Amino acid sequence: MISGLIDLSSDTVTQPSDAMRKAMAKAPVGDLQKGEDPTVRKLEEMTAELLGTEAAVFLPSGTMCNQIAFRIHGSPGDEVIMHAESHPAHLESGAIASLCQMMIYPVSGDRGLFGPEDVRAAMRPNDVLYPRTRIVFIENTHNLCGGTIWPIDLIRSVCDTAAELGLARHLDGSRLFNASVATGISLREYCAHFDSCNVALSKGLGAPVGSMLAGSKAFIDEALRWRRAFGGAMRQAGIIAAAGIYALEHNIDRLAEDHANAKVLAEGLALIDSIDIDPTSVETNIVLFDIARTGMDVPRFMSELISRGVRMSSYRGTKIRAVTHLDVALADVKKAVDVVKEILA
Repeated sequence: MISGLIDLSSDTVTQPSDAMRKAMAKAPVGDLQKGEDPTVRKLEEMTAELLGTEAAVFLPSGTMCNQIAFRIHGSPGDEVIMHAESHPAHLESGAIASLCQMMIYPVSGDRGLFGPEDVRAAMRPNDVLYPRTRIVFIENTHNLCGGTIWPIDLIRSVCDTAAELGLARHLDGSRLFNASVATGISLREYCAHFDSCNVALSKGLGAPVGSMLAGSKAFIDEALRWRRAFGGAMRQAGIIAAAGIYALEHNIDRLAEDHANAKVLAEGLALIDSIDIDPTSVETNIVLFDIARTGMDVPRFMSELISRGVRMSSYRGTKIRAVTHLDVALADVKKAVDVVKEILA
């Protein structure tokens, strides 16, 4: 994070704390590709225990987690059902096409959600004219729709329908820790409905790098091969895995602070007449608001923010995205609101 900057552009900008850096510095390491890194093994075992899966594997990114899951559950020419605003559809450089040679069947729904009826409607007929429908993909929380939490009953009904239709279920839980802390629903309960799932260490939990892909032992054995093929195999990775262990041990419960700060931010912005936002839609740490009625274009608005020591990110059209995280305090959030007021005064 740039010194003195209130960076609300993403929860990926966090800096490792001094305690996390110390844990990294003293971590025992070995050759990951030979299965000899004890710190990586510990992180993978901890994650599997937390998520209630047989095994887990440490990967560089959530994008790689998703792509490996697609490649294992499907084959070239197959199709994945997902919400039209899902991460793989927009923010993974077209990897589902270039790496997996698969297609997306986009479904719509309010705030990133869809139902079992949408899965049934998207299921392709068993005919040589069509791609084979193979996978249902859910993102919880849903990034581009403002950190939406999938209701557990909806997850259950969608996944039950997918199973009935013979489809694999994959959960992109990059911010699943946020969903669990906000609802009190355990990580195990969320993951129990899926064949595979991934969680990020480098977002709300504050580790500098890494995501975990979890599932059955057979699934993870296959994932190890695809990790190598996709260039994600590392050597003495215990140094960065140690940050993940520290994050799991210390930074989960504190996510509630980020959610509270996001509410304060949303409520403050809602008091500005020309800002369009529904504070009740903010469920976790992501705040989306629209500046269309301010009369200011997005580049100028972003420039004015930066000049006053605040950074956010733009989404589509006139929408702005702000994300709270462990390097943003309540005072920072209040100052950000004041800065927006000053810009629009």
